[in-house]
Amino acid sequence: MQQVKKIVLAYSGGLDTSAIIPWLKENYGCEVVAFAADVGQGDEELEGLHDKAIASGASECYIVDLKEEFVSEYIFPTVTTGAIYEGEYLLGTSMARPVIAKAQVEIARKVGADALCHGCTGKGNDQVRFESTFAALAPDLTVIAPWREWDMVSREDLLAYLAERDIKTTASATKIYSRDANAWHISHEGGELEDPWQEPTKQVWTMTVDPEEAPDTPERITLSFNEGKLTHVNDEALSPYQALVKLNTLAAAHGVGRIDIVENRLVGMKSRGCYETPGGTVLMKAYKALETMVLDKAAIKYREQIGLEFSHVMYDGRWFTAINDALLAGAASFAQKVTGDIVVKLYKGQATVTQRRSPNSLYSEDFATFGADDVYDQKHAEGFIRLFSLSSRIEALKNQHR
Repeated sequence: MQQVKKIVLAYSGGLDTSAIIPWLKENYGCEVVAFAADVGQGDEELEGLHDKAIASGASECYIVDLKEEFVSEYIFPTVTTGAIYEGEYLLGTSMARPVIAKAQVEIARKVGADALCHGCTGKGNDQVRFESTFAALAPDLTVIAPWREWDMVSREDLLAYLAERDIKTTASATKIYSRDANAWHISHEGGELEDPWQEPTKQVWTMTVDPEEAPDTPERITLSFNEGKLTHVNDEALSPYQALVKLNTLAAAHGVGRIDIVENRLVGMKSRGCYETPGGTVLMKAYKALETMVLDKAAIKYREQIGLEFSHVMYDGRWFTAINDALLAGAASFAQKVTGDIVVKLYKGQATVTQRRSPNSLYSEDFATFGADDVYDQKHAEGFIRLFSLSSRIEALKNQHR
């Protein structure tokens, strides 16, 4: 093991990181500083965290409020790209990792640490996301990943390890789900979800109302955007984080935002997860609906290409890279036109756009009408079609004379 003097650990207070603190002290003989990020996972997740970290052996615990930065600097820019991983996943866990890892590096610099540590499993994506950020921002610091070093392999092993050292934990062998929450979403893995043929039980879902039990009366909400940024919800001016909180509350009450998918992890295996992203689902639908009003065909096509590529950049943990900057810059140029209002109807798990308007709208009723108009000469379409299909006509004529 490499000699280190002070380690900053990304600490959640869960079973893994509770065991990591004493393990680091025993195996590296170093000081451990705990760092916890508030990315909107909820006050209950942060309650007592400082005292718990100290009781586990940390010399200090820094809890950093990253909620507004997370939403405004990571979530909202991602929304402008339209990124959805493999057609369904709204990237909730992926988006949180770069802002957390960046803050962890900042704490390490502040306290003079020479190493960084995370509790990510060697089977998952998060180890790549954290360590790619570390590589980009702090290549001089040692990175320690206990799950790739220690011989513990299960929750039972970790519980026994803590019990032997009389370190208290709220975790138990009966807590079968692995969950990760932030302002954007909550993810669920493990338990019956490891069998793709098993329908999720009701106990899986924790953030949204069951769509079958949602209100029988739909609710309509208005989202207002200015140059790609959500500024108002139902005419109320809100900060990015406050706006997302409000959307989460409104949409969750109608069961909006549940997905159940099998995805391709970066490390090569497939995994099954259930995600709840109520406010994010509404925000993405509204944003894309406004885009269709203000961007022409070529712009929409290119923005869709940006979204596809960016979904992999974000999922794979490549935020602090040149390709990330280039894709965000492209999306930001389109976002300058995304100003206007969208009305979304929430009903029984569905979010449906019903109204849209924008001062930058390219939609013209004069041109689009099926009634009489004075602006469009339908005879012009004949010449357009002949030129548009000219290559096909030439090829067909050539084949006829073979």
